[in-house]
Amino acid sequence: MTITILRSHNKQEEAYPLEDKERTLLKALTDIKATQDASLTFSAGCRASVCGTCAVRVNGKEQLACAYKVQDQDVIEPLQYHEVLRDLKVNKSLTKKTLQRSTAWLQTFQEASLTPKDEKFSEKQSDCILCDACYSACPVYAVNPDFLGPFALTRAYRYSSDKREADTKTLVDNVQSNGVWDCILCAECTLACPKGIDPKTDILMLRSLSIEQGYTDPTFVQQSFGFDPNAGF
Repeated sequence: MTITILRSHNKQEEAYPLEDKERTLLKALTDIKATQDASLTFSAGCRASVCGTCAVRVNGKEQLACAYKVQDQDVIEPLQYHEVLRDLKVNKSLTKKTLQRSTAWLQTFQEASLTPKDEKFSEKQSDCILCDACYSACPVYAVNPDFLGPFALTRAYRYSSDKREADTKTLVDNVQSNGVWDCILCAECTLACPKGIDPKTDILMLRSLSIEQGYTDPTFVQQSFGFDPNAGF
């Protein structure tokens, strides 16, 4: 069995032989570092799909290294749209700043009784493990690095739908620029999420809230339909 890893020092893919047996990618990376190449750098944490630290791209798809079972001829790369610190280790700090820009937290707290149904409603969005897989999978970043992104937008929806939020309008206001209308609804973020969160649906719900607050899709307004509706008047 052989896997290939994109190395940062020479921007080249390097092949590493492995014993032909079942193991996680994280175990394979650990074995390579211990027995073949001590310079190989990657991130790891809980080893139980809880912390999100070990997220990488395998054959062009985002995976948690601690959960993915390595296969022959796998190609391993760092997450996309992140500063590569070394090899598979990336800087995730910039993506977290999208939370600040989107103000994805309770704006004005009000007392409210939450039922088990209310708690269940936002439970899935709260399962995020900060792996950044959704950011890496999002094609919008290829053309718009200022996009708020799936993580920030799904968090914004989580708080905008919270009964304890008395100022939903501020949350909605703060996700208009480079936000809800910039998403192309491809659902790559939903497919990439290891916890089953559905940012695409959350963004659609944020769009509905935006319309309720008087916003419209700016790309729709700018469309040309090939005729002048005011012609002849």
